Amino acid sequence: MSELYDVIILGGGPAGLTAGLYAGRSRLKTLLIEKGPDGGQIALSADVENYPGQLLEGETGVTLAARMAAQCQRFGVERKRDDIQTVQLSGEVKRLVGGRETYEARTVILAAGASPRPIGCENEAAFVGRGISYCATCDGAFFRGLDVYVAGGGDSAVEEAIFLTRFARKVTIIHRRDQLRAAKSIQEKAFANPKISFLWDSVAVKAEGADVLDTLTVKNVKTGELTVIKAAPEDGMLGLFGFVGYLPNTGLFAGQLPLENGYIPTDRDMRTAIPGVFAAGDVRVKSLRQMVTAAADGAIAAVQAERYLTGLA
Repeated sequence: MSELYDVIILGGGPAGLTAGLYAGRSRLKTLLIEKGPDGGQIALSADVENYPGQLLEGETGVTLAARMAAQCQRFGVERKRDDIQTVQLSGEVKRLVGGRETYEARTVILAAGASPRPIGCENEAAFVGRGISYCATCDGAFFRGLDVYVAGGGDSAVEEAIFLTRFARKVTIIHRRDQLRAAKSIQEKAFANPKISFLWDSVAVKAEGADVLDTLTVKNVKTGELTVIKAAPEDGMLGLFGFVGYLPNTGLFAGQLPLENGYIPTDRDMRTAIPGVFAAGDVRVKSLRQMVTAAADGAIAAVQAERYLTGLA
C-alpha cells in the first residue's frame, strides 16, 4: 500500500519549492515530485536580477533554485524523481501514478510549470539539438563564433540574446512587431550592445540544412517578403533560439479540472475546482508569471492546504 502524505507537490520550480518550504515548516508530511532539474524555467536563466533578496554579486537560476531546494530539505520535505503518467484528483485521497511508483496524499499542489512554446517554423523539430535550441544557458557555448538568431521580443528573448553575445559572433533578434515587449531596462542593454541587431516585423518560417541548421528563411509579416539567410561557408551552421512564450504543463489534468487556454483557474487562495487540489505558479490563470509571483502562489497554496487538512481532522 502506498504511503499516505498530507500533501504532494508536483513540480520543483519556484512555486513548488516555496510550497515545500511552507508545508515542511508546518510539519506536514510532504512529498515533492519533480522529473527534471530543480528550478523549472529559472534553471535556464543565466542572470537573475529581479528576485528580492538575491545575491547582488551575481545570481543564476541554478544557484537560486539550489538554495530553495536546500531550504525544503532543512524542513524535512521528501523528494522523488519521477515522471507522473496519470492522476486521480477527486475524492479524499488523491493518487499520482508515476513511471516508478504510485503516490497518495490528502491534498495536492499542482506546480508543474510550463514548457517552451515552439517557434513555429517548418522543419523545427528536425533541427532541435542541431542548431535550434530553447535554452541559451544550456547551449550557448556550442555556438561560439557563429551567427545566432533569437525569435521573440519579450524579457526572456532579449535577456537571452544578451547572454548569447558572450559566445556568438553576432546575435540577431527576430521579432514580429516593430518594437520590443521587454522591460525598458532590458531593452536599453540590448540596444547598447554592438553585437545585437534586429529584424523587425519578421518571423522565422523555415529551417533547412543537410545535417545541421545552415539555412533560415525569415518572412516580413507586413510585406510578405522572404529573406533566406545562409551560414557562412567557413561556419557551416547557424543558431536559432526560441523564446516565444511557454505552454502550461497541464495535459495530465485535462478532463478532471477546467482549463482556460490550457491554464488552471484558481481563486485567490490557489484553490481549484476540486477540494484539496491547489495550483501554483505558471500552470494557473494569472496576469504575471515571474519567480516572485510563483513563490507567492506556492506559499499561499501550502498554507491553504494546511487549513484544508485541519478542516478534515
